[in-house]
Amino acid sequence: MALALLCCRAGALGADSGKTLIELQQRFVDLKFGMFIHFNIPTFMDHDWADPDASPALFNPARMDCGQWAAAAVSARMTYGCLTAKHHSGFCIWDTKTTPYNVMNSPFGRDVVKEYTDAFRKEGLKTMLYYSILDTHHKLRPGYVAREHVEMVKSQLTELLSGYGEIDALIIDGWDAPWSRISYEDVPFGEIYRLVKRLQPGCLAMDLNAAKYPAEFLFYTDVKSYEQGAGQHLSKESNQLPALSCLPLNGSWFWKSDFPATPVKDPVMLVKDNLEPFNRSYCNFILNVAPNRDGLIDDNALAALRKIGELWNGDGESGPLPACDAPVVSANIAKHKPARSSWSNDMWIMDFGNDDNFHTAWRSNPEVEIPWYEIDFPQEETFNAIMVYDARQSIRRYRIAYEQDGKWNVLFSGENDKRVKIHRFDRIRGCKVKIIIEQYTAPPSIAEFGVYDEWR
Repeated sequence: MALALLCCRAGALGADSGKTLIELQQRFVDLKFGMFIHFNIPTFMDHDWADPDASPALFNPARMDCGQWAAAAVSARMTYGCLTAKHHSGFCIWDTKTTPYNVMNSPFGRDVVKEYTDAFRKEGLKTMLYYSILDTHHKLRPGYVAREHVEMVKSQLTELLSGYGEIDALIIDGWDAPWSRISYEDVPFGEIYRLVKRLQPGCLAMDLNAAKYPAEFLFYTDVKSYEQGAGQHLSKESNQLPALSCLPLNGSWFWKSDFPATPVKDPVMLVKDNLEPFNRSYCNFILNVAPNRDGLIDDNALAALRKIGELWNGDGESGPLPACDAPVVSANIAKHKPARSSWSNDMWIMDFGNDDNFHTAWRSNPEVEIPWYEIDFPQEETFNAIMVYDARQSIRRYRIAYEQDGKWNVLFSGENDKRVKIHRFDRIRGCKVKIIIEQYTAPPSIAEFGVYDEWR
């Protein structure tokens, strides 16, 4: 007999905070506009990626005034800030006990995260933090990741989410990106996600690289993020997910010596082409403003922010978010496991269906009437969710089954015309998982087949 599928909507997570996940996502979308603040040791090097061996002695913003940053955000009608607590070179701008590579061992010797959170809250602004998983100073990079690195990440996030009051969102970078090559298995995403939710159930965990996944579903993030400079662009016409789009006011993220004399982006363009249409599309816009080496925002940036505040009044509802499923945050245990299938079309054999690449796919040969695709685990696995990414959105009716002790058991039998077909159920054990496709509008093409043991 088929197992009863659980209705695990986005509303089921985050309940311990007093708000469901969909309520937290709605609150984030309704914030509409915020200030990204790239300020760290790269500020003093004229490069966005700092030398990982740069001395803490470089960091000395002698006139730093986070109150000026907050006032500038208010002038633009922003509602929150997000500060780079740690960027890719690993320098920590808070009083951390995890590493001597931090601001307290610089000539500045003050906790920037504390001064930032205090200043922004004084102006009634929400506070968020940016944190990089990639850490070149501590050799948290491909080929070197060890368990002590994971423990360092957990300790640092524990400090940030325990010692600075309410943090509304954590924007995480340097994870599962082509330029970082640190997978969600190297530093386990589910483990870090659970830690964030335990420390602050109301904090959204947002992976800045989540745009590599299909736009119809949330994979490894509470909010779909789009970095425009990396070629990631939200569809203003079709987006149905809580989203974030980011762009720097200047030509790059961290301050450069030519910034004071170089024109910033046009405030009219930022409002008309970004802020207003994004807000109508369930998307929050975060504009990066880079403080200089004195720790102050340049005059040309201050003027642009004031102009934005004049052009945009902050009115208008974002509208209620459409219902969406809870994000996938666990590792895909089917990734790169042995796969079998009915006759494939041309070169697109079964191995493309679980290669962790949504741009390749297993394709069924048009001659096959009832195609099937199967994952064979080397040993019995425990799981409670299955995802099928139907690349052509052509699969209409199908069955999903699993094998246990030599017997096949049906998990689902029915119709589902979504591109991302997610099934959640009570935890089971099995050595094989299979989809049998009974009705379709074009030869099926499965870009990814995911099997997960989710934390709930």
